Amino acid sequence: MWTAIFLSAAAMTAIVALRYLASSGIFALVTGRKRPGYHAELGPQIRREIGWSLASAAIYGVPAGIVAWGWQEHGWTRIYTQWDAMPLWYLPLAPLIYLVLHDTWFYWTHRLMHRPAWFRAMHAVHHASRPPTAWAAMSFHPWEAITGAIVIPVLVFLVPIHVAMLGLVLLVMTIMGVTNHMGWEMFPRALVHSRLGGWLITASHHQRHHEEYRCNYGLYFRFWDRLCGTDKGLSPNA
Repeated sequence: MWTAIFLSAAAMTAIVALRYLASSGIFALVTGRKRPGYHAELGPQIRREIGWSLASAAIYGVPAGIVAWGWQEHGWTRIYTQWDAMPLWYLPLAPLIYLVLHDTWFYWTHRLMHRPAWFRAMHAVHHASRPPTAWAAMSFHPWEAITGAIVIPVLVFLVPIHVAMLGLVLLVMTIMGVTNHMGWEMFPRALVHSRLGGWLITASHHQRHHEEYRCNYGLYFRFWDRLCGTDKGLSPNA
């Protein structure tokens, strides 16, 4: 049993690490083409970001591997594979539930980590990226990485989700984690400044958090920032 768990955790760690290297690498190349010189003189910072991120990959991979083993061997989770196991209308609803719950957890833990003592102990590593780059998406201190690594493993025990929809959640997590840290806005201005865009977090919104620290704490949506008065809008520099 322990060998199987170890191999599952190792496999998931490798998957998370490769997903990070591929996604961040692709968007770093895009940044190089769209913003020539943006990464100039950031070599030491980027190497630190990659190092912290690969350490975070192991922290994310271990609980993910244990959950994957429990699902495959014992069916412990609420992940399902049959399309008719739940009503079809629930298929797109489940990812939204996951994203909203993840966003809620992230907002409040993120805001907590901006208290001085918590910031020094957990969050300063992430904010050492000045300016943030596509490689900073998972550049976390291990304690901060743990707060992010437990969310999806907990949710799969509580909220039913089709395995394909879970894959969609992980895709959204990856893309938004990377694109929000590129330091420039890749999404069309028409979307970012639309009514829908006013509720979504993109690089323009998250860049302001990295500039001012005490605002714009959300991950996917601006709901909690708006409700709690911490939304300061978009950065003019992104």
